[in-house]
Amino acid sequence: MKIGFIGGGNMGEALVRGLIHAGIVPPDHLTVYDIQRDRTEHLTRTYGIRAAEGLSQCVLSSDSVVVAVKPQNVPEVLEELGRSALHRPLVISIAAGVPIAVLEAALPEGTPVVRVMPNTPALVLAGASALARGRFADDTHMETALRVFRAVGVAHEVPEKLLDAVTGLTGSGPAYVLCFLEALIDGGVLMGLPRPVAADLVVQTVLGTALMVQQTGKHPAALKDMVTSPGGTTIHGLEVLESRGFRGAVMGAVRAATERSSALGTTAVKKTSG
Repeated sequence: MKIGFIGGGNMGEALVRGLIHAGIVPPDHLTVYDIQRDRTEHLTRTYGIRAAEGLSQCVLSSDSVVVAVKPQNVPEVLEELGRSALHRPLVISIAAGVPIAVLEAALPEGTPVVRVMPNTPALVLAGASALARGRFADDTHMETALRVFRAVGVAHEVPEKLLDAVTGLTGSGPAYVLCFLEALIDGGVLMGLPRPVAADLVVQTVLGTALMVQQTGKHPAALKDMVTSPGGTTIHGLEVLESRGFRGAVMGAVRAATERSSALGTTAVKKTSG
């Protein structure tokens, strides 16, 4: 499997690092093209991958192509990609808000497309990604794409219509978690703990709790009940969160981010089509 990366930014680098770290693809089977030469030089120097002189060279030397550019750069990239992808490589796009139909329309007929919504924890190989297939992507294409993104965390296939919900949940989710982390740390400081100590304790608490859910397979509510004694400290704290609408606020945040993602996607379609 030879993979080309159009765009060598943070997410592109995370995927390169994950693929090499997992032993899925050797470095000399990875090629990158980025308009910023310093990024290309950094990736080739750090990971031993190949550099392409131009977008066409990157595409022609690859079985799969990852489009990892900002949404505003997609029209220009698709124009050249459409001319270069006559061999119909698997095109994997992580360009936010650009629908599969727009990608397929710019590519040679029959080109398999997979659209992906990753999230920023992929930068530390702990991401959560959702993938949607286009009309010409079969099970083999999807399995290839899943392998790529499982190299940087967990990955699941979903219908494209659910990608806005994924954006609102896991795309924006790290910000919600970070806000909660910050509030917990400040709570510790309020109660007299030195900030570095509070931060260390909170980060480990959240990390350990997430691992408990992941490794035990138990519902979060069941694990919550394990630390909630009758009349104890935890239930008094939970009562405050419930009285102030904590869970409703989090659910509302996911809804608001999902609706905003849908609106931005509609705008992106108009701009790209125009």
